[in-house]
Amino acid sequence: MKSVFLLSTLAAAAIALPAQAATKWDLPTAYPASNLHTENLQQFVKDVKERSGGELDIQLHINASLFKAPEIKRAVQSNQAQAGEILLTNYANEDPIYALDGLPFLATGYEAAWKLYQAQKPVLSKKLESQGMMLLFTVAWPPQGIYANNEINTVGDLKGLKWRAYSPVTARIAELVGAQPVTIQQAELAQAMATGVVNAFMTSGSTGWDTKVYEYMKRFYDTQAWLPKNAILVNKKAFDALDQKSKDALLKAAEVAEKRGWELSREKTQWYLDNLSKNGMEIVKPSPELMNGLDKVGQTMLAEWLDKAGADGKQVIDGYRAQ
Repeated sequence: MKSVFLLSTLAAAAIALPAQAATKWDLPTAYPASNLHTENLQQFVKDVKERSGGELDIQLHINASLFKAPEIKRAVQSNQAQAGEILLTNYANEDPIYALDGLPFLATGYEAAWKLYQAQKPVLSKKLESQGMMLLFTVAWPPQGIYANNEINTVGDLKGLKWRAYSPVTARIAELVGAQPVTIQQAELAQAMATGVVNAFMTSGSTGWDTKVYEYMKRFYDTQAWLPKNAILVNKKAFDALDQKSKDALLKAAEVAEKRGWELSREKTQWYLDNLSKNGMEIVKPSPELMNGLDKVGQTMLAEWLDKAGADGKQVIDGYRAQ
């Protein structure tokens, strides 16, 4: 009787055990809910949960609420966050490969930016792996232009302006055109404009819309200078600890998100410009003199980049130009 009682007790206990808890990850991003990258990530985390049958549950933390933009890569690397979204050019001082898609006029449209990414991807992935991370996917920002109140007809008109620098690349542009670089991340941009800390900068129509630049500045010079990329990274040890179903779900959702994100970025480019215009901003076609001056800045920065990047850099540029 005792053995029967014991067996029945163990069986009841087994039935009472809860199902294995879902693996929970954090994914910080620096951008608000209205941003195209955030919209894409919201769908991505839903897809991961659905494809994994609820076994992998990723919590998205928007608008720099968990980590500020410059802190996110380190957070993923140290597994404080298992995944995260970074702007690659923010880390240009770490390694030249992070600076590549911020070089002005190297790749100025979506097709060119995609080709550059394909050439860059093997070197970028290798670098991230050496730091204990994996590249899941990237999404390009809309093309970059100049926001200002002043008339900008040549690069000389940028001299002395207080120029928002959100990465080493944009700080270098400021130096080359004689502007004063001021480091401001997107979450602080509206306040910086309102208080006069900055009065000119290069960024996308997306950032212009998200931060309501039209309330402070009246001109957008559509230079289409470059298309920087955001990258979604994961901690390699966290990925390796997942079961196979969750790994497959994550990788498939990432593949879909990359395709969707690039398409969304392309589709929304004109929408941003149209709505900036509706809110009183003048969308200006840059003068040939301005474009020629900016192109020279781009040539200087590419030469500097190749000097730093060495054989890997030459391989990437050669691969890009051969496509």
